[in-house]
Amino acid sequence: MKILTISDLHGRTVWKETNFDTYDRVIFLGDYTDSYVVDDETIYNNLYEIIQLKRKARNKFVLLIGNHDAQYLHFPNYRCSGFRAWAQPSLSNLFAKYESFFQIAHQEKTYLFTHAGVTNRWMARLLEKTGREMPGVTPDYNLAGLLNDIHQQTIRIQNLLFEVGPKRGGSDLFSGPVWADRSETKADYLPEFHQVVGHTPIDEFTTFGGQAGSITYTDVLQTKTAFYEVVIPD
Repeated sequence: MKILTISDLHGRTVWKETNFDTYDRVIFLGDYTDSYVVDDETIYNNLYEIIQLKRKARNKFVLLIGNHDAQYLHFPNYRCSGFRAWAQPSLSNLFAKYESFFQIAHQEKTYLFTHAGVTNRWMARLLEKTGREMPGVTPDYNLAGLLNDIHQQTIRIQNLLFEVGPKRGGSDLFSGPVWADRSETKADYLPEFHQVVGHTPIDEFTTFGGQAGSITYTDVLQTKTAFYEVVIPD
């Protein structure tokens, strides 16, 4: 399977330069909204066009939730920098209309895709708070399914996904998969999984780890137009 990941657009339209026909799956890693340079109309229209891709080919396109999206999708919760109060009603209405199109995580075998990444410490906290268990990780273990199920629970449980730790200016013990800082994830990424994330701007695609487990950071759009590819053997 050949996968293309697109990270942290923040209203940029550069994804339109890509030929999606050459990929089996296209995963948007979140943060479609908020920008210091892109206007409201472009941000809205860009998000709408991405949603239409999903609407026409639901299995091919995956739309993950970033921290900048959560504050509109779940308004008035989960506020972060760059919030546009004047644009909130229209963005929130768009997210609400297509809420079922958005998810926290996606998984292909042992490849896990989220906006910011999952750490061992946060995962242990999630399991403790929800009374769930995570058996030995294998390609058949659906961790993305667990995270997406948590997103559908009551807000008390859902809040765990949007926790913000001290590294990102929050008061929670650790950051969840929508907010985790690179300093957290590169030192504490999950064993047996190969994570692909955005969220933290970098100059070049960067991977920590190896065959036993890894995490790759892909948010390079502030310096160049490039999207990260993953090829998973059948």
